Amino acid sequence: MSSRADIAGASGPMTSAVFSDPIAGGPKRMFLRAGGLSREAVRRRPIIGICSSWSELNPCNMGLRDLAEAVRRGVTAAGGTALVFPTISLHEQFVAPSTMLLRNLMSMDVEEMVRCSPIDGVVLLAGCDKTVPAQLMGAASAGKPAIMLTAGPRSRARFRGAPVVTDDGWTLAAEFLEGRMSSEEVDTLEDVFCASVGVCNVMGTANTMAVMAEALGMALPGSALVPALYAQRSSLAEMTGARAVALAQAGVTPDAVLTEAAFDNALHVLVAMGGSTNAVIHLEAIAGRLGLTLGLDRLERISRQTPQVLGVRPSGTFSLEDFDEAGGVPALLRVLAPLLDRDAATGDGRTVGQVADTAGGRPHPCLRTLDDPFELEGGLVVLRGSLAPRGSVLKRSAAPPEMWTHRGPALVFDDYRTALERSFDPNLNATPDTVLVLPNAGPVGAPGMPEIDVIPIPITLRQAGVREMVCVTDGRMSGTEFGAVALHVTPEAAIGGPIGLVRDGDEILLDARRGVLDLLVDERELARRAHEPRPGRPTPARGYESLYIEHVLQADEGCDLDFLVDQTTPAR
Repeated sequence: MSSRADIAGASGPMTSAVFSDPIAGGPKRMFLRAGGLSREAVRRRPIIGICSSWSELNPCNMGLRDLAEAVRRGVTAAGGTALVFPTISLHEQFVAPSTMLLRNLMSMDVEEMVRCSPIDGVVLLAGCDKTVPAQLMGAASAGKPAIMLTAGPRSRARFRGAPVVTDDGWTLAAEFLEGRMSSEEVDTLEDVFCASVGVCNVMGTANTMAVMAEALGMALPGSALVPALYAQRSSLAEMTGARAVALAQAGVTPDAVLTEAAFDNALHVLVAMGGSTNAVIHLEAIAGRLGLTLGLDRLERISRQTPQVLGVRPSGTFSLEDFDEAGGVPALLRVLAPLLDRDAATGDGRTVGQVADTAGGRPHPCLRTLDDPFELEGGLVVLRGSLAPRGSVLKRSAAPPEMWTHRGPALVFDDYRTALERSFDPNLNATPDTVLVLPNAGPVGAPGMPEIDVIPIPITLRQAGVREMVCVTDGRMSGTEFGAVALHVTPEAAIGGPIGLVRDGDEILLDARRGVLDLLVDERELARRAHEPRPGRPTPARGYESLYIEHVLQADEGCDLDFLVDQTTPAR
């Protein structure tokens, strides 16, 4: 474990630990010089790997190739030698059936490439939803000095003369389904919706995880939300490369930064901004790689202690650019400082307290104070009860307050495809009070816990103007979405969870104020249903999917594979 002094700066000779050995390093040096590097570059400088998830099959990460060159400049200027290497890249829209199925595989790819390659440290370049946690998980397990730079949000589009960001897509999709958008308008929307490379331009999962990397101390302060095409992001890339050299010299490994205090700080930030619910799963998985257990009890406690002070879409009306203008994550740390561990390290070696005390930015209504928050408690709430014995998570900040407490009859869809098909049935028995229930969408049951884009509102209700309904699922939801949706219900239906016992007409109680999610059915009736035939574990085709189904943990445990969790360090 490195000291604060080690984290703050570097000292000692600028020599690669893996290439300087006169005998063992010889073959490595000879092969590396095939790329045209000098004797000096391979013998006397720290070797910094640049782990890039750039791919033409990942538009969110397409800008990383240019950023890698900027990182290289920073590494070289600081006296290191930079080597770029690729790993798996996962894009939400392009990977079937689910990027979550492959997040752990990508983390294994990153871990082995970092651990087994002759590098002294690594810069992690990622952007899209699962690439960020996968790289952090892999780097935590590999145990070499590491720092991250994310891709940054893409530019805002314009449609019908107004700005358009990612979460507008859900409203526009509803217009199309209801026949209120012409085919010509659909073509125009397709032309303009993604105005540039970069991640979704709202506080969805990608930007939430970029903020989490910064809040955890694994990225430079102020780096999370700078737009993908800004020159400032290239400057940050150079600074990140230089910082990687310093971390490698000091031998600062991720376990020195990713402490229990760092995770607590990250959870405070997450709930204060009403970030993506997916971050709850990813933070648990990253912590698990270091032998730490966070748990939903911790999230619940921190959420009740932490007001929601940021109002950025979809948990508010303001834009990411507004938040960046207000000072970004450092300004948010300044607001939350009384609740945070001020001694935790940040990505540039300063403490959280030092970053908070020197945070810049201009006052903006998107960021309020602890005394005048948007809500008195955090944007994410943990629900428990007879329907979710081990818990469920709801993004209260993106749900209409009038739906925070609701009781109504269930309408159960066996799977997402069935839900889409049945939603167009004009004879479907549903009212605005109906609770839409989608089981068999969890890590085992789907498999891979895919994002449920929208649990579709029945067509008759959509035509009547109903835009919001309470939904319950053991699956996940895009961080760009909004609505009163109880997610990650655990245990999932596929391993015997009570969400698999819900039948049409059963009464369900959701209370986001008290943290309750109950199935109001007599226990004897549930016991009878438990003996009825029900879908079980899917039959995997082959290969990694088979490994995944046999070893994946539940949502409250991070959905990692059980053999990847560090069992050597006791939970703190």
